[in-house]
Amino acid sequence: MSAGDHERNDAWQRAVRAQFPIIAAHPELAYLDSAATSQKPQAVLDAVHTYLTSSNANAGRGTYPWANRTTEAVERARRRVAQFLGDPAPGHSTVHLTSGTTEGLRSVARDWLTGYLTDGDEILVPYADHRANLAPWLEAQDLLAARGVHVRVRPLPYQEASGDYDHRALSSVVGPRTRFVAATHVHHVYGGDMNVHRLRAAVGPDVPICLDAAQSVGHLPLRLDDPALDVDFVVFSGHKAFALPGTGAVWARNTRGPALRVGGWQGTPNTVGAVSLTAALDWLDTLGVDRVNAHVSALTTRLTDQLRHLPAYDVLGCPASLASSTELPTAQRRHGIVTFRHRDIRSDDLGFILYSHGFMVRADSLCQAGVDDTGGKDGSVRVSLHVYNTENEIDRLLAVLASLE
Repeated sequence: MSAGDHERNDAWQRAVRAQFPIIAAHPELAYLDSAATSQKPQAVLDAVHTYLTSSNANAGRGTYPWANRTTEAVERARRRVAQFLGDPAPGHSTVHLTSGTTEGLRSVARDWLTGYLTDGDEILVPYADHRANLAPWLEAQDLLAARGVHVRVRPLPYQEASGDYDHRALSSVVGPRTRFVAATHVHHVYGGDMNVHRLRAAVGPDVPICLDAAQSVGHLPLRLDDPALDVDFVVFSGHKAFALPGTGAVWARNTRGPALRVGGWQGTPNTVGAVSLTAALDWLDTLGVDRVNAHVSALTTRLTDQLRHLPAYDVLGCPASLASSTELPTAQRRHGIVTFRHRDIRSDDLGFILYSHGFMVRADSLCQAGVDDTGGKDGSVRVSLHVYNTENEIDRLLAVLASLE
């Protein structure tokens, strides 16, 4: 990047950062926990305020103007999700609004998977990803067993060195009774793209794939009209993509197996959450997700490339991504998430130390399935970045980490 390009990018990023009131109000603090939840831009706050002060009502209940506008706002949010994801066939797909990724994955498991599987079927699920992408599938297995339908849950194989799925080993676990695969787009601990296109190639064209996109929507382009992303469900949390807490969505392709139909009485939807989700996706499109990805990837590279020079730290995930800032064919590049351990300082203690210097990070087991919750040996410190973070924050963080060598 030339000096002029760098200067223009800095000006762009300062203008973006100024749109986050909580960030602008606390310049002494560095919020480095966006994988848990993102901060909210003024455009989202304004949309929420306008809705609550002009047309707040229940959806799908009344016939007066406020109620009608609220009902339309909820439907608009569903359409906006499909549009944002590049839905290739909106006439067949559906969008279900949820409280977040966890509820969305449970909905796919309870409302779709349990009606799709038959006795003797097998499903592949990730045993080292977020617990939200493991527990629902085990719950579905138990629900089916109570009905006398016995299915086998098999773990997706992993490459220990990189944290990526082991696509070569998949041939040993995929069989004629493989009926479903649950996967993650970007790993919440390692930050790597999990190469879902290789999963599709391994399982064939007929097996439904459910994608946990909690750490990718709002961070990098996710376009379902791209043949490389041939999945059947995309589940994400709106609150990680600049919308309000308690907001998320399930997109269902509805071409492999039956259409997703959410069971039970739905009750009052999160109307203000739907408004915030539409506003957040509008804001992201205006900003440009490609540019968000480029900025965050540059910060991630800056952090990982310097961490490799600090021998007191072990960085979790693909070691090749620490070798150079250049693109390596064997590197699983990180997308806004860098997780590490100090060889002598407990992770929870390191989290407190970093906050004393103004850095807000996550320090525990990170809700990773199969990992201890104590914050001790299996705990780690996660730095997760977004568009409001800066090079200066990364450099300050590295200076503090270096002082603890």
